[in-house]
Amino acid sequence: MANNLADLVREAALARPDSPAFISEGRTTTWDAVDRQVHAVAGGVTALGLSQGDRVAIVMENSVEFVASYFGVLRAGLVAVPISPAYTVDEFAGVFSQSGAKLILDTNVADEAVREAAGPDLQVITVGTDEWRKFTIGSTPPPSEETDPESLALLLFTSGSRGAPRAAMLTHRALLANIDQMQAIDSDIEILGPDDVSLIVIPLTHIYGLNGLLGLITKTASTGVLVDRFDAGETAALIKKWGVTSVIGVPGMFISWSALPTLQEDFASVRLLVSGAAPLSPTVFQQFQTAGCTIWEGYGMTESSAVISSSVVSGQAKPGSVGQELPGIELRLLDDEDEEVRSGDPGEICVRGANIFSGYWPDGDEGPDEDGWFPTGDIAYRDEDGDLHLVDRRKELVLVNGFNVYPREIENVLTNLPSVALAAVISVRHPYTGEAVKAYVVPMPGEEVTVEELSEHCSRYLARFKCPSIIEIVPSLPHSVTGKIRKGELRQQAQSELDNAEFSVSDTTLEAVDTTENPS
Repeated sequence: MANNLADLVREAALARPDSPAFISEGRTTTWDAVDRQVHAVAGGVTALGLSQGDRVAIVMENSVEFVASYFGVLRAGLVAVPISPAYTVDEFAGVFSQSGAKLILDTNVADEAVREAAGPDLQVITVGTDEWRKFTIGSTPPPSEETDPESLALLLFTSGSRGAPRAAMLTHRALLANIDQMQAIDSDIEILGPDDVSLIVIPLTHIYGLNGLLGLITKTASTGVLVDRFDAGETAALIKKWGVTSVIGVPGMFISWSALPTLQEDFASVRLLVSGAAPLSPTVFQQFQTAGCTIWEGYGMTESSAVISSSVVSGQAKPGSVGQELPGIELRLLDDEDEEVRSGDPGEICVRGANIFSGYWPDGDEGPDEDGWFPTGDIAYRDEDGDLHLVDRRKELVLVNGFNVYPREIENVLTNLPSVALAAVISVRHPYTGEAVKAYVVPMPGEEVTVEELSEHCSRYLARFKCPSIIEIVPSLPHSVTGKIRKGELRQQAQSELDNAEFSVSDTTLEAVDTTENPS
């Protein structure tokens, strides 16, 4: 039985050494080759003298090198800190500092920004360089001692309830447990088997792709087709070329695919379609049904190691339903008095299970209570079949294609401009990304500011998926008697305007999937 998540790679290599593990840019890597690369990275970090529990940042797009780096860091007894290559210099610097990273492994995709953020004292090793080759060739054998499953394996930054990005602490036990929970689903629909070929276009720097997909592929010793950037036509061609049988995605991807005239032909080999991270349009659900493809929806978050519920559990694919909790996960819906709600009434989702995180870095704050229950902040109700339907969130997060965006972070960036007096950022429903970010900006008296200037400013300090999709310059904002901005009033006004707007597939940029960066 595995105690270290990286043990899954060794088990896959022993069980199916010559079977294809990953296909990337037409190149196939076997499980035996992956295991050897993981061993080399583990030896490389060991040779650098890092101690057990030290953090190693991994800034890479979806690639075999990411896979080797991630599992290699874990095999060496260190803690992986995957970071989206889409981050800006300021965002990289914040994560490096907050995590206390001792080493950064990256690729050329974001190397310039990474090195600027790292400064002179933090070592950066870039894939493909002479330094990388020395790092992975003839390195010290990794430590052989048994891993404590309760030891920290992963820090994943997600926007916490207080606004600033915080790192969820995930142990080997939690990550392995969620993989086992997914495999334990008793359904006519097999989640993943050794002969499956899965499309990996969801960024591996997000828990959904990292454990919900990569972890499961590794446990089953199946095959993944790695894609570093989403394009509907190109990915559809890859699905057809490689006979992909499993597609795990976010709603924006399915929307783009649904516009392809060859949808049914392109997806002919696919037996499993899963959508998560944001609500899926019933229209898109039906378009795939018409093409002979059923989309199964699910719900999860970084703090749960990926998946909490899935419609595969109940065996009923319903538009708007995220199904039922996985085996081994307990779920309650609680009211404001922490009492379980009556059947059909909405309540906050609270979960308990071996897959739940250990709190936020570094002290374990806001983790599960003494009985193991974690309040998610998400509101849902159960229908007559016991299936969950998400209603709202208590947290003020915005979910753009499943990625957490916190309004306060954007407001702080906007108000750093001398010409800006006030800024209010809200979420609005969007047919392609689930939600979109809208910013209201009040200029300083006598000052002028343009939408273009604000947009350019945001792009300098925020990753693309955090930048407002809509910016409106207004003379004032509604306030309560205590001076708080009435965001509810702004949301109502903004949503009314959007509900009357017309959208086409070309309106979606899929910025949160493009990054290769994406329930918390």
